[in-house]
Amino acid sequence: MSEWSFTLLVNQPLTPEQADALDHCDAFADGSVSYTMGPENPEDYPHRPDPDRLRELSCDIEAPTLLDAVEQVARDIRLIPGLRAVGVRHDDTVTLAEAAQRCGPELFELARRHGFPEPETSSGGTEFYSWREIATWLTRAGRVVPEEPRDLLIADRALRLADVLEGADVSPGALRALGLPID
Repeated sequence: MSEWSFTLLVNQPLTPEQADALDHCDAFADGSVSYTMGPENPEDYPHRPDPDRLRELSCDIEAPTLLDAVEQVARDIRLIPGLRAVGVRHDDTVTLAEAAQRCGPELFELARRHGFPEPETSSGGTEFYSWREIATWLTRAGRVVPEEPRDLLIADRALRLADVLEGADVSPGALRALGLPID
């Protein structure tokens, strides 16, 4: 099984109660999902956190595929009252292993070639690269690099559609006519 790294977007910033529930939920006991909390009184601080960052969960999940990993967290996050997944994305900053997840294990060999992008930062012995720079270099080297892995695209679009449909009054017939499978 592979470990997949991605950012899951949730419908709202976590409340202290939701953060506590997530911290004590057996489904997240392995520490594979982390979050950022804003201060209780953000108006008391000159620099407020970006509200979009407070709706992000950083995920490192073991699963057979990226789609399976996203599905697992999206399902489990509903165990926390009031939270649901509404999207998913990859970050630009990656380790070489994360970049290899996106384009294949041959990246480790390619990274030794002249002109491969240098790491942007290093922390505790781990080097971090820009995915955009790696993708540009791979494209110049004649490799086909999808902008987004298909599994990520499917998961993101499905979560966004589910979010739009949440509480909407759409008939099963309309959903079927749009090509969506209905149980």
